[in-house]
Amino acid sequence: MDLVLEVCDTYVFDWVYERLLPTSLYGTVPESWAKQMDLNSGVQNITALLKSINTGNEHRTSPERYGHVPYLTDMTAATFGSLLRRSNYAREMISLTIVVTVFGWLLYLLFATGSYFLVFDKNIFNHPKFLKNQMALEIKLAMFAIPVMSFLTSICFMFELNGFSKLYATVDINNGGIRKLLFEFPLFILFTDCGIYLAHRWLHWPTVYKVLHKPHHKWLVCTPFASHAFHPVDGFIQSLPYHIYPMIMPLNKYLYLFLFTFVNFWTIMIHDGNHMSQNPYVNGTAFHTVHHLYFNYNYGQFTTLWDRLGGSYRKPEDSLFNPELNKDAKALDEQLRRIDEIQRVVEEDEDDRIYSNISKKKNSR
Repeated sequence: MDLVLEVCDTYVFDWVYERLLPTSLYGTVPESWAKQMDLNSGVQNITALLKSINTGNEHRTSPERYGHVPYLTDMTAATFGSLLRRSNYAREMISLTIVVTVFGWLLYLLFATGSYFLVFDKNIFNHPKFLKNQMALEIKLAMFAIPVMSFLTSICFMFELNGFSKLYATVDINNGGIRKLLFEFPLFILFTDCGIYLAHRWLHWPTVYKVLHKPHHKWLVCTPFASHAFHPVDGFIQSLPYHIYPMIMPLNKYLYLFLFTFVNFWTIMIHDGNHMSQNPYVNGTAFHTVHHLYFNYNYGQFTTLWDRLGGSYRKPEDSLFNPELNKDAKALDEQLRRIDEIQRVVEEDEDDRIYSNISKKKNSR
């Protein structure tokens, strides 16, 4: 994330902070604030730092927080024009929250919209458990949750940004660096899949479920826009394995950015309602559909491994893959009976969902 933040600092944030808190305000800042902002040392060195800026590489040795990794962009006068230098913790936190929020919104809207038009099975609109105005409700919750999740996520990125991780930038090709890089991908998937399984199963404990996880299970059948429609603390908890891994295991920075994007894309994919794969080892859309329909099964994110080991694996029924069976009234009635039966046990209270196809709804309550 330091690489992304450096680019954003160079082209956006340096300019913004220079205008909001220019160095010309230094004399008006209380001494106690100056100490907290590290202004005394920062302002004294601004002239020297400005002199070092040129088209060469001399400025790359300046004592910025990103000095431990290769620079992607050249510094400018605006880099040193604000009281809040790039290395200021408050600035880092604010900038990261903005970057992660905007990135999260764009990724969610672009990928979910693409999935909706290209992949999503729109027959789901006719399912008796599809809610009234469901897509609008999914988008509304997701757009609210993403900024809060981004703020919490930025706390983790702060640790990574300031050296409390094993992220690295350079791949040593001559000493097995490529093999190491290739090994990191499956190890990351296995580790995070286990972590998410444990976190997700904990979120289904009755007390925790009612407080945090129930909003995401409002969607018994999903559209791609349900992918990020969480209680924000729920979404953050399920993302923790992605941040714990680079704290304890080496991981390339560029691969980390790719994986961070990949897991968000995967989350959208498993909510798209298109049951194309019956692979028994990959936690695809059908397996996650079973989780939303029947609550207490298939907690995994990428594979079915941990569900098999934990006794929570449930194979998707054939009707999810066979269009003819999917339209069969008896198969649908049996599915609805099972949903209602498990829903009563899990949620206990009265079902407050408002269904779109009320006349078709089979509810035994």
